[in-house]
Amino acid sequence: MTFFHFGNCIALAYGPYFLTYKYSGMPEYGAFWKCAQVGGMYMLTQLCKMLLLATFFPTSDGPPETASLATVSFTIKLVSVDFGDVMGLSIVMGRVPGAGYIKILITGLGWAAADLLLTRALPLWVGARGLEFDWKYIQISLDANISLVHHLNMALLVWLWWRSDLAAAVRPIVAVLMAGCVYKPLLPQLLAILLGSRPLGFALLAACATPTLCTALIACHIFITHSASFR
Repeated sequence: MTFFHFGNCIALAYGPYFLTYKYSGMPEYGAFWKCAQVGGMYMLTQLCKMLLLATFFPTSDGPPETASLATVSFTIKLVSVDFGDVMGLSIVMGRVPGAGYIKILITGLGWAAADLLLTRALPLWVGARGLEFDWKYIQISLDANISLVHHLNMALLVWLWWRSDLAAAVRPIVAVLMAGCVYKPLLPQLLAILLGSRPLGFALLAACATPTLCTALIACHIFITHSASFR
């Protein structure tokens, strides 16, 4: 039972990444090593973000019970560091050769795979192999799928933003979507203030998946409708 639970969690977490790579045409471009290079850039970016947080954003000493809006304000400052991911994606996007959609797939998938390995592989390996079944690890696996969509969407938005031939009327929409993706981690705290309690489990997953899918659909619509003007 333990082995099957662990296998299900691994398949649920890593399966979409493998299928995205295999059936998106990326193997024809020899994109595996390029994705690995993107993953290396992801690790370097996270290291820079941690140094920045440790230097300029010391941890809050206030008691948790006085949180609410003060905590959200402090979290906004912390999450703002995630604009470093936008900078990292921009650097990688400029160095990855190929057509636009291949650049987006390589950058987004490489970034998401590195995030999966560094943030979720160890909890799954240690926890999902335990003797007791726990829905928490199914939720971690599902969250990995949401993260894949999120990072592909971020790569697409960064690619759109740096297009010089993008329509001027669309550029503010791209900027708003990009900022929404960066500040998405604030959503659980905002829901906790509005609803009086922090969403947990599958409710939290649904709260994270809904804006991710909405922004991804809007970004894809922009890409498709303006693809004729891209050279």
